[in-house]
Amino acid sequence: MKKLVKNIAMFSALAIAVSSCAVIRPGEIGFKQRLGKLVGEPTTQGLKGYNPFISTVIRMNVRTVEVVNSLILPTREGLNVQADIALLYHIDPAKAQEIYTKFGRNYQEVIVLSNFRATAREISARYETKELYATERQKVETAIKDELVAHIAQHGFIVDAVLLKDFVLPTQMVQAIQDKVNAEQSALKMHYIIQQQQKEAERLIIEAEAIKKAQDIINSSLTDKLLQYNNIEMLKSLVNSPNAKIIITDGKTVPMITTDGK
Repeated sequence: MKKLVKNIAMFSALAIAVSSCAVIRPGEIGFKQRLGKLVGEPTTQGLKGYNPFISTVIRMNVRTVEVVNSLILPTREGLNVQADIALLYHIDPAKAQEIYTKFGRNYQEVIVLSNFRATAREISARYETKELYATERQKVETAIKDELVAHIAQHGFIVDAVLLKDFVLPTQMVQAIQDKVNAEQSALKMHYIIQQQQKEAERLIIEAEAIKKAQDIINSSLTDKLLQYNNIEMLKSLVNSPNAKIIITDGKTVPMITTDGK
């Protein structure tokens, strides 16, 4: 009986000892709260003993966390764009108790995300939709991060990065982008056609100039004596033709020659 009582006592003591220790894991910081008051120094990792009847151990994550928000962002031209924006941040371990005291366990929603959403909308309103979507994305990310740091860094929050992810553009904007692409393609096609026509016109001009030059050379070389000589040579070649008929004019003009084959 005494042994049983002893075993029960040992088991109870072990249970109390185990229940009186909290394990603080790497990436966490823990501190003791006794009767509603924070006491002692924070513990970064390891065991932290406490009286479970009057105390509790508060654990807070000091790792970098990623929070993705799907937000409706206004733009400078008055449109609304749905965007997924990722926020990477962590809390300063040295200010963990202060953060818990001011904002409680729900600090992320109370101070971080509320400022993050407001800041994202404020910054997006300075840019046009196409800038958010493509050309100025990195600038927008940097602007949101800098503005958010100005709002929450003083409370012990460290902003690591802000990343613009997926965008869902308004239907009219998608159509406008498609129309612009089509117009640009049509303009490029028309520019190509005009270039081809210009090159063809240049080719025809060069060809016409060459023909004119050749004709000028030929005309300059055609004298009356040369024409008479060519006629004589032609007549000589036809004399021996059995089916040739020669009609001679008055000598002032070029003879008309006909052939009559048998």
